[in-house]
Amino acid sequence: MLDLFSRRIVGWSMGKTIDRHAVLNALLMVVGKRQPKEPVLVHSDQGSQFGSADYLAFLKVNNLKPSTSRQGNCYDNAVAESFFAMFKKLVTQKKIYATCDETRGEIFNFIEMFYNPVKRHSHTGVVSPAKFGADYFSSL
Repeated sequence: MLDLFSRRIVGWSMGKTIDRHAVLNALLMVVGKRQPKEPVLVHSDQGSQFGSADYLAFLKVNNLKPSTSRQGNCYDNAVAESFFAMFKKLVTQKKIYATCDETRGEIFNFIEMFYNPVKRHSHTGVVSPAKFGADYFSSL
């Protein structure tokens, strides 16, 4: 789950399949970190996991509003598509991991040790998502 404002990855999960459980685990991380008081828009593509009863019920209980891309329009989700292109290139492309734990460690390191605290974005004034968010919230 990517915060469109700061470009920070605020929730992530991995599993053997892309199903509602993986999505709900990522959302649990988001809700645990952010604890939204006001309604928050959660945008996704039209994958079946985003239309499941469990997913929609979780959104409702946690003050999250669903939003989906138009069918076949990758531009609706361009920021996420850009992240995953970079992720695949730097983390998974041409790599074979021996165990799930090794894979999880690589993903953790990429997101929590590089992408959020170090990777600079033009959208955020060429600072990392973590710095951009911290600067914004300290100015409030």
